[in-house]
Order: sequence, then C-alpha cells, then structure tokens
Amino acid sequence: MNFTRRSLLFAGATAVAPMIRSVRALGQAGPGAPVKAAKKYQAKAPKTQPFGAGAFAASQQTAIRWLGSAGFFINSRGTTLMIDPLLEGFDMPIMIDQPILPKQVPHLDAVLITHADTDHYSVATCRDLKPVCHSFDSTKYVASVMQKAGLPASGYGIGDTFNVGPLRVKLTPVEHDWQNSFQRPGQRHVEKDECCGFWIETPDGTIWATGDSKLIPQQLQMPQMDAILLDYSEDAQFHFGLEGSIKLCNAYPNTPVLLGHWGTVDAPDFTPFNGDPQHLIARVVNPQRIQVLAPGQLFVLERVKKS
Repeated sequence: MNFTRRSLLFAGATAVAPMIRSVRALGQAGPGAPVKAAKKYQAKAPKTQPFGAGAFAASQQTAIRWLGSAGFFINSRGTTLMIDPLLEGFDMPIMIDQPILPKQVPHLDAVLITHADTDHYSVATCRDLKPVCHSFDSTKYVASVMQKAGLPASGYGIGDTFNVGPLRVKLTPVEHDWQNSFQRPGQRHVEKDECCGFWIETPDGTIWATGDSKLIPQQLQMPQMDAILLDYSEDAQFHFGLEGSIKLCNAYPNTPVLLGHWGTVDAPDFTPFNGDPQHLIARVVNPQRIQVLAPGQLFVLERVKKS
C-alpha cells in the first residue's frame, strides 16, 4: 500500500500516526508473524450503477450523476460537463467500481476543476478525456497547471462567469489552502483564489458545486439554488466538517443535497474521505432531501419552490 507524501500532508498532522498504524496492521510491521486487526468502520457508497453513451444524449431535462469521489456528471438538455472527475489513476486504493471510464465517454462540452488536489484534478482522467472534451475550466492557477499538462484550459477569477453552451457558470469562493499549514523549505504559498466552487445556471434550475472548503460566511448567503453538490467530509480542519455541513444544509432547508467526497477511497483512518451520510441526515432540517446516491445513479434537477 503506497501512501504518497502529498497524501500524508493532506491528512493533517493528527491523522498521520493512526494512518501509519493502519498500514502496519495490513502487513507492513516488523519481523515476526503478521499482525491482523479489525478494519475500522468506513461508510461506503451504494453499489455502482454504470452508465454509458446514452446518458450523454439530448433530453428535456437536466440530469446529475455522482461519479464517486468528488466528481459529478451533468447533462443539461444535451450540454454535458463533468466536475472533478476521478475515473482512473488515483494514488490511493478505491473501494467502488467506476460508473464510467474515460474511454467510454463519447463527448463532453467541458470539464470543471475546483482545485489541484489529486482527488479533484486527476491528470490521468483529464488527459484521457482530452480527445472528446471541448474545454477544461478552473481558476487561473489550476488552468496554468493544466496547460503545462497539454490540456486546453481556461482560467478565471473568483466571481468571474463563463458559458458552457447555454449554461452559465460562476466561480464561487472557498477556503481550502491547506498546504500553507505544512510549511517546508522552498514551498510555494497557496493563494485562496486557487480553489473554487461552481455556480451553474441551467434551463431547469441552478446547481451549486461547493468545492472543498472550510465553512465561510459567503457560503451561507447564496441565492436560492435547486441542488447542492456537497463535498461532504467530516474533517473540520480543511473541509466543512460535520458541523459546517449541517449549517450549510440548514441555510437552504428546501434544497436537495447530493453528497460527494465520501464512501470511495479505501482509507478508514484518512479523515478527509470518511464522512458518514447518516451523521448528517440525523441532524439537518428536512433530512429526506439528503441524496445518498450510488455512483452513476440518476438525479433529475427540478426547481425548488421558494418559501
């Protein structure tokens, strides 16, 4: 089992020791008989519902599918895009079947990337999607990284808008500059505007993809949206955490919430990936609106009635 330096830093100092113990328990201890330990509980996504080329066809609706990890696929009346697709090539073990592989994707109008962490910007996935994808869009910094990888990327500032066909997309603010908490000699300072969320206006309603973030006041003061794609993590150091997720969901009590960033990576001691939807469902207003989708499962966007 290979945990990269980046993965160790991403976990935060408090998670490194239990992660090392977990690796040893899986057979990397010192001399002597292998040590076996009961695996720590980890919430896992429902069984994958694969989809194919038919999901990319034009229709009279806006369909959303969770891709596993932090990724989502949107088909809005034939305009197709993916947000943070991680469909191959991750450096940690995955415990789901992918609902679709890059080679099975017939076409995409855009891939939107919220930030450069490898569970959101998968170089392998994006490179294999390049032949069928019209554009790659992100913050200015991430676009520069993608351009160096040979991708036709465009970069924007927080608050900027651009169009993907008839869809209007706006970059929303987040706070996820976690690297600055682990200073090393020569390390580049990460600016807050290198990470973002996406506000997507479709003919059938508005979708807000939150991106990875600690809870910030602006996120509780958004206009009415019709679906939230929540990067759900119970790690409160660099993500919303359970309490932050509750506050965010309760700020928009009638909006369906589609959960991502959970139930995908096989790393039970790796806090950022280990949210349990049942913890959130137990404490939010109108809990029936929390959508615990299987990877690939269809969700049809509908406008939320204003209170």
